[in-house]
Amino acid sequence: MGSNAAEGRQATAASSTPPAIELRGISKAFGPVQANKDISLSVRKGAIHGIVGENGAGKSTLMSILYGFYKADAGEIFINGEQVHIHNSQDAIAAGIGMVFQHFKLVENFTVLENVILGAEEGAMLRPSLAKARELLGRLAEEYELSVDPDALIEDLTVGHQQRVEILKALYRKADILILDEPTGVLTPSEADHLFRILRNLRDEGKTIILITHKLREIMEITDTVSVMRRGEMTATVETASTSPEELAELMVGRKVLLQVEKKPAEPRDVVLEIEDLKVTDENGVERLKGISLQVRAGEILGIAGVSGNGQSELLEVLGGYRTASGSIRLNGRALDLSGRHSDGQSRRAAGIAHVPEDRQREGLIMEFAAWENIAFGYHNDPRYNRNALFMDNAALRADTREKMERFDVRPPIPELAARNFSGGNQQKIVLAREIERNPDLLLVGQPTRGVDIGAIEFIHKRIIELRDQGKAILLVSVELEEILSLSDRIAVMFDGRIMGERLPHETDEKELGLLMAGMQNGEAA
Repeated sequence: MGSNAAEGRQATAASSTPPAIELRGISKAFGPVQANKDISLSVRKGAIHGIVGENGAGKSTLMSILYGFYKADAGEIFINGEQVHIHNSQDAIAAGIGMVFQHFKLVENFTVLENVILGAEEGAMLRPSLAKARELLGRLAEEYELSVDPDALIEDLTVGHQQRVEILKALYRKADILILDEPTGVLTPSEADHLFRILRNLRDEGKTIILITHKLREIMEITDTVSVMRRGEMTATVETASTSPEELAELMVGRKVLLQVEKKPAEPRDVVLEIEDLKVTDENGVERLKGISLQVRAGEILGIAGVSGNGQSELLEVLGGYRTASGSIRLNGRALDLSGRHSDGQSRRAAGIAHVPEDRQREGLIMEFAAWENIAFGYHNDPRYNRNALFMDNAALRADTREKMERFDVRPPIPELAARNFSGGNQQKIVLAREIERNPDLLLVGQPTRGVDIGAIEFIHKRIIELRDQGKAILLVSVELEEILSLSDRIAVMFDGRIMGERLPHETDEKELGLLMAGMQNGEAA
């Protein structure tokens, strides 16, 4: 009886507490594009609230309004039950809101302490502010597992520790509401686990967390409630415990989505790619690849796992023909030139290598050019596109692009549309269509679904598996461990320019791969 009465009093108290954040009728348009349309959202105090949605759903715009980067065209914002007017980030900070961006806003040659107080100095003399920050950082480190050397330079810290500095900056400014945008995109699994412990500690101390992420597994693991956005509107807000990744994906896309990659066992055949003792030194004299050796066979996918910046990009660049190296690379038994004298993207394509680069906008497309022009890049000498030695047959190229757009479900299927006017997922499909349909012996794929909608992810994964089943060799580089584990037939893990080990997907897990990604072998630093 007493217990029930106590629970009733707690429920009454909870219901009488105003939400930490309440948005009412928020709308925002950029020209003809309605980014947010009459959005209402309530986030209770002391909760971790997830926001998910496809690219262009309006998540970042909504949070940018809350943090003062944009001003809403209509609507009201309430913090702890009181209406506030947020015109800039200073207003947001004054209202107790902090934001940790996907790309950190830190000065790399400043210390942790200097970054924490930057913009929040108390008076002309820095010494009192630094002393106060040092004391506060010590308390926060103990309370929230946010330990970081206050005198370390940002450039000397790991990405995970840099993220802690961003959180410390927000807490130093007395943030009670913390917004995190795709916070695990550059973290190892162990770093992500530590971040989640920090977020739980913050929640348990009464802080309110908003988590923007496209990773449904993380939503299920860390959030208390989750809101789903689609095409600028709020479609649902549910208790996380009462939903599932499948339901959330359907709410995001508007149809059922296959989250697990369906594939039959690989049937590897002859070695297509053989790399031995590959070394790369950059323009600053830093060794980026330190003796890489690996093989990829026809009919298999070799996945390269690792935190971004550990040599994967350099490996793709050498294989793609636009970085010099030492060592040897053989394709179907024939040596490839690594000196740069006779190697470029054109020669690699002629040898049977197709390349989907890691950054589609900088390396895969010319954003101001039309889709039909982008389809021709690297393949402009194709006889189908040339009427004679002087002129390309643009009509034939447009027709070929239209067919590729149909097969790859590019939307809208308009060859004349500039690449910049397509969504990220459709831009990626244009690059994939150009490369996959060249019948390559080896396909290099870098970050195939980075910034891509769930529906497009499903499509891209199917096409990669289809190519493998046609007997092609595929080298896949991805920072997404779920993607590596589900697509790969073998996995090689890179750390600091080296291969730390190879594993079969069914004989390993994210924990073991995460340790290898952090440079640990058998529990010890390599």
